[in-house]
Amino acid sequence: MAIEVVMPRLGWNMEAGTVVEWLKHDGDPVKAGEYLFLVESDKATTEVESLDDGILRIPGNALRVGEELPVGTVLAYLVREGEHVPQEKQAVGSRQSAADSVPGVGAVLEPPSLPQPSILSSQHSSSPAASPRAIRVAGELGVDWTKLTGSGGNGRIVERDVRAAFERMAPAAAAPVAPSAAPAQLAAIAAAQATPVSTMRRIIGERMARSAHTVAPVTLTTEVDATALVRLRAEVAAALAGGDAPVPSYNDLFARLVAVALREFPDLNASLTEGGIVRHNAVHIGIAVDTERGLLVPIIRDAHAKSVQTIAAEAAHLIAQARAGNAARDDLQGGTFTITNLGMYDIDAFTPIINLPECAILGIGRIVSRPVVVDEETESIAVRKMVALSLTFDHRVVDGAPAARFLKRIKQFVEQPLIWVTR
Repeated sequence: MAIEVVMPRLGWNMEAGTVVEWLKHDGDPVKAGEYLFLVESDKATTEVESLDDGILRIPGNALRVGEELPVGTVLAYLVREGEHVPQEKQAVGSRQSAADSVPGVGAVLEPPSLPQPSILSSQHSSSPAASPRAIRVAGELGVDWTKLTGSGGNGRIVERDVRAAFERMAPAAAAPVAPSAAPAQLAAIAAAQATPVSTMRRIIGERMARSAHTVAPVTLTTEVDATALVRLRAEVAAALAGGDAPVPSYNDLFARLVAVALREFPDLNASLTEGGIVRHNAVHIGIAVDTERGLLVPIIRDAHAKSVQTIAAEAAHLIAQARAGNAARDDLQGGTFTITNLGMYDIDAFTPIINLPECAILGIGRIVSRPVVVDEETESIAVRKMVALSLTFDHRVVDGAPAARFLKRIKQFVEQPLIWVTR
């Protein structure tokens, strides 16, 4: 009998997903273990493999690309040679008996009235490769992405290529709006400029709102002399010049020193659960990364037990995967503490939002040269490399004094990196 191919549950909190690309097509033979399609969920784009052999049949050839669907929704079938696809019994979105055996809501596909956009593999199309977000934005802006030249890896078309093309065509396509334009015309213009909320944007918004309304956040800020840390990084960069090893970034250095500090202050490496406060034995540092799809937080596992060089190599790989949309789900969950750095945007200090279920997050500002009093008795002033650190913690889990002592220890580690770099 036909085997249903459904929207899988890729994580405990996943309720829906979006098919962004079919890797197999209607009528293709499929072997167990071969990848069928790509799913965009709340955190990453994941390849979904077949669990059985068969011939892939997509009812009505409805690829359902770009549409958010509940977990358990039937996307296609695997059938034997000569076997027919089961007749559609229920409307899309209704529950099926098979849903009891699959987490989430099951539904039989109903062919849409209009063909859905699809991303075809190179063997089925001569179109250039493009990211799912780029194709989605192109559809919203009316840009023909198949005629663009990509600036991403391997010539891949990314969102910035689409937006740049739109800006080039906008002056010629746009007509000036007279001041006397009717309200209906203005409303139509506003509607045309609206950008739909993506799955990723919606999930990020929901999580940030839940954090802001759930925890009892307190933010402590201190200014730190980072001159020694800057000098250390410069010396490491000089020592690694010409080699293949990546030069540690400031995020890599902070990941290591924060991990060492958390071993001394386990109350900040904790989570509040229904059973009580859990203090984690290992330190898994999350590094907030800005990507085309939104904010992602790759995890450096067991950062307390790794050298700066190891952290630098792992972080470079994880960040590259996240920005390319290829991060594995396991690489984006299970963190115990997060660091977020806005220094590259010339931000001095800010109030970071806690990444639940963690209980604290460290915000890092820009490192900037400033005149500082280095000796109060002689009133000596020197130019030093200064950085602002902002620690937001959940007061339900930890009190202000322990959090302040932790931040003071971080400050000491930044100002005297030999304390932790030799551990």
